[in-house]
Amino acid sequence: MSISTTELAPGYRASRLIKGCWQLAGGHGEVDQVQAVLDMAAFVEAGLTTFDCADHYINVEALIGRFRSEHPALAARLQVHTKCVPDYDRLTSCDRTYLTGIIDRSLERLGVEQLDLVQFHWWNLAQPGCIEALGILSDLKREGKIAHLGLTNFNTKLTREILDAGIPLISTQVQYSLLDSRPEKELIALCQERGLQVLCYGTLAGGLLSESWLGQPEPTEPLANRSHTKYKLIIEDFGGWDLFQELLNALQAIGTRHGVGLGDVATRWVIDQDQVGCAIMGFTSTRHLPATQRIEALRLDAQDNALLTPILARRTGPAGDCYDIERDKEGRHGRIMRYNQNVGRH
Repeated sequence: MSISTTELAPGYRASRLIKGCWQLAGGHGEVDQVQAVLDMAAFVEAGLTTFDCADHYINVEALIGRFRSEHPALAARLQVHTKCVPDYDRLTSCDRTYLTGIIDRSLERLGVEQLDLVQFHWWNLAQPGCIEALGILSDLKREGKIAHLGLTNFNTKLTREILDAGIPLISTQVQYSLLDSRPEKELIALCQERGLQVLCYGTLAGGLLSESWLGQPEPTEPLANRSHTKYKLIIEDFGGWDLFQELLNALQAIGTRHGVGLGDVATRWVIDQDQVGCAIMGFTSTRHLPATQRIEALRLDAQDNALLTPILARRTGPAGDCYDIERDKEGRHGRIMRYNQNVGRH
């Protein structure tokens, strides 16, 4: 069974499960680059033909470029979604030269003449210039350097303002999972109204939504990696470790009923939600490939949702709209962010 695709724009399709590459950027253990390239080939052969990366993921664009060079036939089937994330300290001087440099660097690293999808992020919503920066990227799109534009980590209010300004968006990437329902408050409705697809990350909470955490005591600092640190905070907002364990038990029961893993159930739930085009999966190696086939074949029914609904009704957060709490540099979520990752690499 091949992985299904979704049409993000006329003539442009992406695999519904996207291979996320954040884990290849450091902070999750040493990266074997030779094996990483071989794994990329295996994922494309299995039908995961879309990769997600970013300008500030250390070495990841270059690693995908290496894959493209070493496996040209498979690379012809590949879509690469990258990001343009101006540094926090450059937002006051985010001019055409700076943004064009980011895009040109991504083109060079990936070894392509046009970027498939550039997803834009703006750290400080109080700082003017966001829409003007997107206007520059729109110019680069008209020049042929970019095929499609999207957003990443914007709330509903600014997403609407950007669309009203005439910026040609096809997607918005936000955190969305059984633990984080913030997109359901307003963003999903806006995307339905304006024809944007939602690309979701955090689907498995950095691996915390898995059998290995079922029945385990609440972990304490320091946690194993940056993903666990980030998503442990989300679990606390969701309702705490006890409610999280109830969710894991329900997912396990559903998975047992269907002969799949609890993470498979959590992923299927996400891609079944309204306006969700794709789920970005942090698959670290080919050992995860069997899960892609299980997710593809899985269909959740009323009995499954009846187990989940009472637990989800007791969620206490996360609060606010998409990425609002992460933007608070003094808050629990904002303090762990890295705001100036393009410094020294531009």
